[in-house]
Amino acid sequence: MAEFTMELNDEQKEVRDWLHGFAADVIRPAAAEWDEREETPWPVIQEAAKIGIYSLDFYAQQYFDPTGLGIPMAMEELFWGDAGIALSIVGTGLAAVGVLANGTEEQIGTWIPQMYGDANDVKVAAFCSSEPDAGSDVASMRTRAVYDEAKDEWVIDGTKTWATNGGIANVHVVVAVVDPELGSKGHASFIVPPGTPGLAQGQKFKKHGIRASHTAEVILDNVRVPGSCLLGGKEKLDQRLARARERAKAGGVGVPPLERSRESERVKNAAMATFEASRPAVGAMAVGTARAAYEVALDYARTREQFGRPIIDNQGVAFQLADMRTSIDAARLLVWRASWMAINGRPFTAAEGSMSKLFASETAKKVTAQAVQILGGNGYTREYPVERMHRDSAIYTIFEGTSEIQRLVIARTLAGMPIR
Repeated sequence: MAEFTMELNDEQKEVRDWLHGFAADVIRPAAAEWDEREETPWPVIQEAAKIGIYSLDFYAQQYFDPTGLGIPMAMEELFWGDAGIALSIVGTGLAAVGVLANGTEEQIGTWIPQMYGDANDVKVAAFCSSEPDAGSDVASMRTRAVYDEAKDEWVIDGTKTWATNGGIANVHVVVAVVDPELGSKGHASFIVPPGTPGLAQGQKFKKHGIRASHTAEVILDNVRVPGSCLLGGKEKLDQRLARARERAKAGGVGVPPLERSRESERVKNAAMATFEASRPAVGAMAVGTARAAYEVALDYARTREQFGRPIIDNQGVAFQLADMRTSIDAARLLVWRASWMAINGRPFTAAEGSMSKLFASETAKKVTAQAVQILGGNGYTREYPVERMHRDSAIYTIFEGTSEIQRLVIARTLAGMPIR
């Protein structure tokens, strides 16, 4: 187990500086243009692919960093450049992680390379889970997958929403209900290969922020995929569903309450460990955006003069900057702690993953708003980047679990209550 440290080693510093250079030299100069265009920045993704940033190998190296700091460090630097473009670069990772977590070795080797393509022909992938009536409430999911045994095919019908890269992806990973009676335990994930009939892009959302990242509905109308596209395979799914049915029966009449409680707690802890481990990465994205806005505001306050002196000499401005920096550093520490705990298998006894995501997300919203205020009228214009950063920051308190959901998770964990 790696010791928790707040110091990056030489290798990590080298990677950080490399990412920062790419963010400063490639992402930032393109940020305003692609925000205005509200289109996927394919040229920037291609540049990231050419130097190895847009690749599974790069993210795998950071993920398996024994200190746990590889991923949050990478996310902070890329999102310091621009949130919309950075999300277009890392968004494919959501689908790739879905395959890595649930797929067989053959599925991993077959589909993940097709998600990224190569530097000459970059591709993207989409992870499709949320639905119009099932966001945080995953048990309300309606997209159905029915097995056609005669043809060894799965038939998928439904509508997904808020899908990053939805409709433009080369490969879609779709979560669907295979046994409605089991609620969220009756879900499975499927690969939808390129060009599969019946999959279409629905509404493309015109968003308040992160506008360089493509977000759309995905319509699945009688989509047929081979049995081999069920992540993990049919045998593994059947075994998992059988266990879930047995647990459901065990929770019925005649089972002692204490035994039911222990089983519920075991299932809850397993699910919590999965969700909690992914949340610090989103927190790191928020830290990157907050830091970017703070640095713009600090530079502006040092150089902008009013009444014959820099505005940072005014206590009202200086105190805001002090609070901004303090909150950013506190958010980063929460993110790093949770990331270290996750990679080292430490239990999240106080929902530390949700804590990091909650605090960092709220910090990004507050800090970017303060940056706009410090720049005054200039901050409200698109001539300065804090206006865009402020718009981008709103997403962190919404996606990957709203701030309200994070507070619910934290509160229920502290109270020893099940997470529903």
